[in-house]
Amino acid sequence: MADEAKAKGNAAFSAGNFTDAITHFTEAINLSPTNHVLYSNRSAAYASIGKYSDALSDAQKTVDLKSDWAKGYSRLGAAHLGLHHYDEAVSAYKKGLEIDPNNEALKSGLSDAQAAQARSRGPASSANPFGDAFSGPEMWAKLTADSSTRAYLNQPDFVNMMKDIQKNPSNLNLYLKDQRVMQALGVLLGMKLSTRMPEEDDAEMPEPSPERKRPAEEEKKRPEPEPEPEPMEVGEEEKEIKERKAKAQKEKEAGNAAYKKKDFETAIQHYSKAIELDDEDISFITNRAAVYLEMGKYEDCIKDCDQAVERGRELRSDFKMIARALTRKGTALAKMAKSSKDFEVAIEVFQKALTEHRNPDTLKKLNDAEKARKELEQQEYFNPQIADEEREKGNQFFKEMKYPEAVKHYTESIKRNPKDPRAYSNRAACYTKLAALPEGLKDAEKCIELDPTFVKGYTRKGAVQFFMKEYEKAMETYQEGLKHDPQNQELLDGVKRCVEQINRGSRGDLTPEELKERQAKGMQDPEIQNILTDPVMRQVLTDFQENPKAAQDHMKNPLVMNKIQKLINAGIVQVK
Repeated sequence: MADEAKAKGNAAFSAGNFTDAITHFTEAINLSPTNHVLYSNRSAAYASIGKYSDALSDAQKTVDLKSDWAKGYSRLGAAHLGLHHYDEAVSAYKKGLEIDPNNEALKSGLSDAQAAQARSRGPASSANPFGDAFSGPEMWAKLTADSSTRAYLNQPDFVNMMKDIQKNPSNLNLYLKDQRVMQALGVLLGMKLSTRMPEEDDAEMPEPSPERKRPAEEEKKRPEPEPEPEPMEVGEEEKEIKERKAKAQKEKEAGNAAYKKKDFETAIQHYSKAIELDDEDISFITNRAAVYLEMGKYEDCIKDCDQAVERGRELRSDFKMIARALTRKGTALAKMAKSSKDFEVAIEVFQKALTEHRNPDTLKKLNDAEKARKELEQQEYFNPQIADEEREKGNQFFKEMKYPEAVKHYTESIKRNPKDPRAYSNRAACYTKLAALPEGLKDAEKCIELDPTFVKGYTRKGAVQFFMKEYEKAMETYQEGLKHDPQNQELLDGVKRCVEQINRGSRGDLTPEELKERQAKGMQDPEIQNILTDPVMRQVLTDFQENPKAAQDHMKNPLVMNKIQKLINAGIVQVK
């Protein structure tokens, strides 16, 4: 039932009847309230009639239901843009591009939103010049990486100040007196700003005049010297740490060399030694995990990855290193997966890795895991016997003209046996009856793809194209089917109907409305567009009007006449 309502909504939307489309999509949502596509479609319909608040509500629901679907963010951005929420629109489009970086709709939407955002803010001088320095997770990464600001991240008041500035860069002015904020600003801008610790401030403050100094104050300013640690002891400790780190790096290099030679046992020994020498570099752990992964020791790999993530968070390591560990864990889980449920765990880990750092390799692994899960789900669900039973139920409902119910059973039949062209053919017939022509065409083409000799597929496809008034294409489909069954009466009748419609246009028997509709359809056909933009054909058409002798020569060329016939069939050229 939801599919029927959705199909009607799509048809209404395509026809420009947005209010009707909203009604149908609402009906579908009531029947299937967790289907993110339905909310997305209704959001687009609302936006088309200027109801951006409703469009925003549906777009947000779409994203909530399917957070990794790029189109949801396109709907969200469009709704925000319609409401003049330019910052939110930019944010939505950017999130969508993180999921699908090549999505042209998102790129175009982002460009529009940024342009509107710039216009709304007026002159650039009114914006905070340091706003970009505090944006995104890069801010925290820079502050963590720099030794002069790392300790501040353990101070709640500092963290709160930075969060407040990140939300509204204009609030930076409120905290500039805090030396920690000045220090952080210098790190984020890549500059060394003049910052003074409180005790340095005292040294640089102007001295009060001698006559106003009090002896007690002078005594206060002369603190008793504190004993300093022995320089040699500090130097020895630092020297030992540096030596251990240097040895750890050498062990890592030796492990890398062994790994390249596929001497995995030796590589593990070197990486393990590196971990013992320096536990502040999680790359040693992730490298050992990579070796375990190559050896097929997936449990050991997962254990190392978990350790790397835990230690990395303690050390506030680079997000990329955390993401690498999670990606390797996900890879190990995917290798171990034996069922669709097993892949769900791997997919979750890959998604966590992408939240740390968006890496193309991780994204590919996620897509591969989702594809593998889907294939396994189909295999686990595969049952030809139940598929036949569902198809027969669909046939019964079709005979009773209960087409939505028939669609439901044919869909279940396809899920149970996706390689059977009969279920696609039958569902295409239902969609045709329901006037859901794009869906019917898709099913008919899938039917032909599965079995090019299955004649029913051609009759279904030809019928859909005929109802779409694409008579030329319908006739080609029927003729293709006749190659497999030359005596098929349904195909022969289809050809006859197409010829009648094409000849009506050639004779000029079409009403003005029919002619206008046929011309509009023709102009949308890429083949017709190519013919009209071809310089040679443009000259041919000119000769037909102005140079009868040249026109006769053109008529001897079968290729030229074939193109002329296509223009006549499309109503572009009329013969009198």
